[in-house]
Amino acid sequence: MTTILFNKPFNVLSQFTDKGSEGSPRQTLSDYIDLPGVYPAGRLDRDSEGLLVLTDDGKLQAKIANPRHKLPKTYWVQVEGIPDEAALQALRDGVALKDGMTRPAKVRRMEEPRSLWLRDPPVRFRKSVPDCWIELTIREGKNRQVRRMTAAVGHPTLRLIRSAVGAWTLDGLASGKWRHA
Repeated sequence: MTTILFNKPFNVLSQFTDKGSEGSPRQTLSDYIDLPGVYPAGRLDRDSEGLLVLTDDGKLQAKIANPRHKLPKTYWVQVEGIPDEAALQALRDGVALKDGMTRPAKVRRMEEPRSLWLRDPPVRFRKSVPDCWIELTIREGKNRQVRRMTAAVGHPTLRLIRSAVGAWTLDGLASGKWRHA
């Protein structure tokens, strides 16, 4: 069994080929990983960064990707504005989205991560609007869920980095690099 951890950069597709338009310049996992037989267990949107687990074990892949297993996934989220306790509690309680309520989340304010790499292109800042970082842990995976949750409580996501999947973390893994789990 092979399992690897990859720190997916911004603007990279969570797949090995781009079946979009022919000749598309979009980057894929094949631009970073030359290891046959492993596939992503779950997804990270192109505009999200961070930990992506890849494996050749179908059972492990299903355990990670299928929401019924409730594997925790933790994100560092830079949001617009400074969420007050009511906004944080709303995230903890679960948020009503168009496709239903989210499960309760763990959330806390945090300092900007120390090991944070520069993003290319950088996040667009507005001088008149403050921002802050929160750590958010969910146990499900609705489409673009974290972004929709923070927007629903009035704090749109500026930058989204998955820092952990279950017990696996980004610790010591630079953007665009991978290692065996």
